[in-house]
Amino acid sequence: MHSSAVFLIEFGAVILGLGLLGRLAGRFQFSPIPLYLLAGLAFGEGGLLPLGASEEFVATGAEIGVILLLLMLGLEYSASDLVSNLKTQYPAGLVDAVLNALPGAVMALLLGWGPVAAVVLAGVTWISSSGVIAKVLGDLGRLGNRETPVILSILVLEDLAMAVYLPIVTALLAGAGLAAGSVTLAIALGVAGLVLFLAVRYGRLISRFVSSDDPEKLLLVVLGLTLLVAGIAQQLQVSAAVGAFLVGIALSGEVAEGTHILLSPLRDLFAAVFFVFFGLHTDPASIPPVLLPAMVLAVITAGTKITTGYWAARRAGISTRGRWRAGGTLVARGEFSIVIAGLAVTAGIEPSLGPLATAYVLILVVLGPLTARWTEPIARQVTDRLAARRRPAPAGAVEGDGVARETVDDSDAVGRRS
Repeated sequence: MHSSAVFLIEFGAVILGLGLLGRLAGRFQFSPIPLYLLAGLAFGEGGLLPLGASEEFVATGAEIGVILLLLMLGLEYSASDLVSNLKTQYPAGLVDAVLNALPGAVMALLLGWGPVAAVVLAGVTWISSSGVIAKVLGDLGRLGNRETPVILSILVLEDLAMAVYLPIVTALLAGAGLAAGSVTLAIALGVAGLVLFLAVRYGRLISRFVSSDDPEKLLLVVLGLTLLVAGIAQQLQVSAAVGAFLVGIALSGEVAEGTHILLSPLRDLFAAVFFVFFGLHTDPASIPPVLLPAMVLAVITAGTKITTGYWAARRAGISTRGRWRAGGTLVARGEFSIVIAGLAVTAGIEPSLGPLATAYVLILVVLGPLTARWTEPIARQVTDRLAARRRPAPAGAVEGDGVARETVDDSDAVGRRS
């Protein structure tokens, strides 16, 4: 059969399958991300029926998916919102780094992998998945929630931190000297700062430049600009996701609204391809030997991410329910963790690091949408039961007391934010 025909059959089957899985998830009212990942495992390396002809296109589509997810996320907020949140939330970024990088470093040292592998695994456990979390926030209808800016601030701080972390890791893995590593780091920081400056200072001019009454022209200009900036950022050792997010931040007003409407279908398509691609490049046979340490690490760092989100949201004056939602939403790991582990595997630092990172990310990328949905209801049930045990009183009195406390908590949150 002709190669183009095989490609069309494979890719068409993938898209059709994703649509059916999305319907199934919608019927049971949960995120389709875990089903997309399991589909990728089934048809990837070592799976039931590995794909061949469409693999390269799926890889490119996956990169576009992450870029579009972050672009659409950036469209929800203005440049002034971003700067304000970064100024107020940088302590949460420091807490996030300490709580979530430390378990990975300790695990690598306990396994006897050495200090360089410890730095790598620390990055794997530290960084949440912006792509997965952006998709989950959209699926759950939480983009307008009060805790969402806190979540986005932590994600942006993590992505910007990657501009510092990745050059350092690359230099360590290559055995480069201090001078070479410092130059790479300076370039990365300069590019990230320049893109942020342009987004904040000249956002209105950028919006005016891309604005058009013709939907076709608006779509082409915005999509082309986003891919161009993302590619340049990545070429200069800065995350493509950061570049795409800042393009979204720079657009405002009617341009942002029109772009959101035009690109939403494309985002949904390529985001689904991204999650399938993640599963396609995981060999199921490599997971069992490292499953136990990966599960231990996943449980510990799920707890530390929930703690991070809760603390950051509390500091921002968000109500108790919003704090739990923020913590649960941050659990998912994904694209950055795999990139970091891939650098170590390519350098030949530790053969088991790649499978461990893959198993760890798969666990949390499946668990993440579930914790985003269920952390707050479970925490509320546990709190209500503990309160009932402490106050042995008639049911009506206990229930009324619980409602009063929640109302006071929400009122205090509004007062602190104002």
